[in-house]
Amino acid sequence: MQKYNVAIVGIRGAVGQEMLKILKERDFPYDQLKLISTSIKEDTTDAQGNHIEKITEDSFKGVHIGLFSPGASVSKVWAPIAAKDGCVVIDNTSQFRTDPEVPLIVPEVNPEEIKNQKGIIANPNCSTIQMVVALKPLHDYAKIKRVVVSTYQSVSGAGAEGITELKKQSADPSYPPTKFPHPIAFNMLPHIDVPQPNFYTKEEIKMVNETQKILKDDSIRITATCVRVPVIRAHSESVNIETEKKITREKAIELLSNAPGVTVIDDITKNQYPLPLDAAGKDDTFVGRIREDESIENGLNLWIVSDNLRKGAALNAVQIAEELTRKSLV
Repeated sequence: MQKYNVAIVGIRGAVGQEMLKILKERDFPYDQLKLISTSIKEDTTDAQGNHIEKITEDSFKGVHIGLFSPGASVSKVWAPIAAKDGCVVIDNTSQFRTDPEVPLIVPEVNPEEIKNQKGIIANPNCSTIQMVVALKPLHDYAKIKRVVVSTYQSVSGAGAEGITELKKQSADPSYPPTKFPHPIAFNMLPHIDVPQPNFYTKEEIKMVNETQKILKDDSIRITATCVRVPVIRAHSESVNIETEKKITREKAIELLSNAPGVTVIDDITKNQYPLPLDAAGKDDTFVGRIREDESIENGLNLWIVSDNLRKGAALNAVQIAEELTRKSLV
């Protein structure tokens, strides 16, 4: 079996750590594995005894695949340097997602686009990934015309500081907010990322633009409201779609049950539906509360839950790397 030299950039972050864990869990065929940080001044060793390298212009010589999650501004500088040295970069930041020259990949949805990579592949936003995994089989069957999505996003989407803040405020509600603009414990914030001139937030606009790009259909009308909730891990979404032809509840369950990466949990009479507590640590995207929207002719409601650190970030990146090796594109 051919083996590959792999680098993880942003190893000290939550997603970088998850990438390392998943590479090992899935027996990815790596030979050398470089763990790189962009925020240290000299090489160091972490608590687990792993050697962490500071990033340099020579970091990517001989590296086949780079898994990047260091922040958009850092990827903007270092991803092209890595690509120039022949490393295929799979970037988890927002930096390259809307670049028409960079494929935006969810392996269950548009793996064929990987062949168009020119050294950099973008990993979509976590909320977009789980939604398009569920929408793809429905779109193929009935063509989606419109999507209305409200997200309920866990604090781990804001990094380790978000988790710390929720835990401290849960123990002491007077603990002042620093990561979020208001207290997050026992609360919800309808505000994720930077407000835009149209009064949407950047997170909401990402879901619109990325979904259209991944599904290769700019005609789909999409509106989003993104909410931060006091959950540590796994994002939830309430999604309403309107399609060109009717999808019955029964047909939707059939389509989703046969879709790669999707698990249907749907029996409200037995209190069975996807929950973030159950999705945390799992690879699949979970769908439930599937029901026909009786307010329009061809409408469907879905409840979609997935682990934002796994499928929403690290796992999707590793799956892209696996596709690269399967297709001999690296």
